[in-house]
Amino acid sequence: MGNCGGRSAKCTNFSSPFASKTSLHGSDTSNSAASSKASNTIFSSFGSFKSDASLPSSSLKLFTLNDLKVATKNFRSDSYLGEGGFGIVFKGWIDENSHAPTKPGVGIVVAIKKLKRESFQGHKEWLAEVTYLGQLHHKNLVKLIGYCSESDGKLLVYEYMQRGSLENHLFRRGAQPIPWATRDFNAKLSDFGLARNGPTGDKTHVSTRVVGTRGYAAPEYLATGHLSVKSDIYSFGVVLLELLSGRRALEYQVGEIGDTLVDWAKPFLDDRKKILRIMDTRLEGKYSKKGAQAIASLALQCLHTDPRNRPNMNEVLSTLEELRLPSKEPSLPGIRL
Repeated sequence: MGNCGGRSAKCTNFSSPFASKTSLHGSDTSNSAASSKASNTIFSSFGSFKSDASLPSSSLKLFTLNDLKVATKNFRSDSYLGEGGFGIVFKGWIDENSHAPTKPGVGIVVAIKKLKRESFQGHKEWLAEVTYLGQLHHKNLVKLIGYCSESDGKLLVYEYMQRGSLENHLFRRGAQPIPWATRDFNAKLSDFGLARNGPTGDKTHVSTRVVGTRGYAAPEYLATGHLSVKSDIYSFGVVLLELLSGRRALEYQVGEIGDTLVDWAKPFLDDRKKILRIMDTRLEGKYSKKGAQAIASLALQCLHTDPRNRPNMNEVLSTLEELRLPSKEPSLPGIRL
């Protein structure tokens, strides 16, 4: 998904070809997050950062490799959290104030990404993460605490999202379905490794090699490589459909790729009576019908073929805030989207 979409009105828009992931943080608006939005300010691309010497001199903690070995019990298997294209993610412990490594159970939990040594693209993503999140601080973004940059170790240290990812909660086999009220919770974005600089001045778009997760890409971006803020609006529309339907953006059949979620859902979105056909059956009808119809209508606007007819993020935010009612569900701290 892109970097736009969501809850807070004072966040910055990035043009990010569906690189970010999201993390639910619960109903407390002080933990608010979803996708970023609002102003048209665009930060520069990581392409302009040529070496580690250009890393931002921000409040990020510079860890040594030995620090992170201590924090993860030398990256032992019982500290393992998961693995992606970037590398392996481990659970670690650090002191809340000094950020010095501590023993398990002492201090605060962090998530530590360890770059695969053989991954060239991983290094670029590592540098992009440090560059962007070293400059950006917002309640809708997963916090980057620090990094390690040694010849035999490139690592990133993040706040730990204890509930995992929205993707896992929606799509993991055997997972309990997320209640309707919870799907209205706020979320935090993570993973800016594929972020790109957006248009500045009078420019309406930037041109890039098409990258990102299939199923979320706006049609004009796929056709031309032209990336704009409205490309991210489209991607957020896909996320709204995932929340409504409980289906993946791109379904995989045995031996082939199935239809996109957008292709499947669009015929139902402009008819209020048909909208309920796309709803996640695991909800067993326990959701606000009017709320579902309103969100489906918003998703349809975000997915408009002509990017000029898509709403801006302030408009999306306003609509979602009108729909969002105080939840009686227990707080759900920490889910990565």
